[in-house]
Amino acid sequence: MEPVESAESAGADESEESGASAGSTGSVEDIEVRDPVSAPDAEGRPRRTTRRFPLFTRDTARPEGGGRAAPRDAPAPARQWPVLAVLGMVAVGLLLSALDLFRIGTLLIGVALLVGGVLRWILPDVGMLAVRSRFTDIVTYGVLGLAIALLAMMVQPNPWLVIPFLKDTLHFTVST
Repeated sequence: MEPVESAESAGADESEESGASAGSTGSVEDIEVRDPVSAPDAEGRPRRTTRRFPLFTRDTARPEGGGRAAPRDAPAPARQWPVLAVLGMVAVGLLLSALDLFRIGTLLIGVALLVGGVLRWILPDVGMLAVRSRFTDIVTYGVLGLAIALLAMMVQPNPWLVIPFLKDTLHFTVST
């Protein structure tokens, strides 16, 4: 045990000369770090904290609300039920469109996006349905869902919804 003690005392003598705390051997592993922001660099010096973005990013932050929608021990489909519900509605809408029920199928796709926006707004964690920030996701799902639903109701022949200025705009641009 004497060699270890003498090595520690030698390390203490060197560290006292360099201004470090007594008992430290100077290696990175021996330094106790409580704040990960000020963790030492490869040479053992404390890193400077800065508010500037790093030159190279090592990871991407999860979007707000991007956590699991169910506990960790639940099966994968249960953890991602919000995105599976929206994708299921879109799949049924595409199937209906392929089976010659275009208006109902596209209306269902628009409603699925609106449901995705509502789920993103109401639920704290929606799994993979969270792509961007909560506000951006809600606006994106809402605008796209509303546009698809409105266009589905305006499909010719016999539209369910008639917006006169859009009809005039279409005739003006096509007939000139």
